[in-house]
Amino acid sequence: MMSIAEEIAKLHDMKQSGALSDQEYEDAKAALLAHNRPSGQKLKLALDGMSSDTNMWGMFIHLSQFCGYLIPLAGLIVPIVLWQIKKNDSDIIDRHGRIVVNWIITEFVLGIVFGLLCLVWIGIPFLIALIVVGIIFPVIGGIKANNGEVWKYPCSIGFFKVE
Repeated sequence: MMSIAEEIAKLHDMKQSGALSDQEYEDAKAALLAHNRPSGQKLKLALDGMSSDTNMWGMFIHLSQFCGYLIPLAGLIVPIVLWQIKKNDSDIIDRHGRIVVNWIITEFVLGIVFGLLCLVWIGIPFLIALIVVGIIFPVIGGIKANNGEVWKYPCSIGFFKVE
C-alpha cells in the first residue's frame, strides 16, 4: 500500500510527463487528501473517469488521421473536428489535438516540398520516408495517448504551441 506522500509523488510525476494538467493534478491531489480511504484506493479514486476517457479521446485524435485512407481528406478533417469538439473537456485532449494538427500541417508542407524535389529525383526517398513516418507517428502517438502519455511527433513544426 502506498502512503499519501508516495501517491502525491506519483501524481506529480504524471503532471511532469504531461499526462495531467495543472488543474487535474490539483483536483486529484485534493481528492487524495480529502478522502479517508486506504491510500491505495485514493489514487484510483482521484484518477477514475478522468484518465480513461481522456486517454481514449487522445488516441482517437491520433489514429483518426488514418480516415484519409478510406475517404479522401478525412484524415485532415476528422482529427481537427474531434479536437475542436473535445478540446474544452481536458487540457490533455487539447494538447493531443495541437500535436496532431501541427503534424498534419508539417506533413502537408513537407509533402509539397518533397513532391517538387521529385522533379530532380532527390525528393523520391524523402517522400517515401514521409509516407512511412506518416504511418508510424500516429500509431506511436495513439499508443502513448492510450497509456496516458503526451508525445510530440519528432520533426513537427510548432504551428500551435504545445505546453
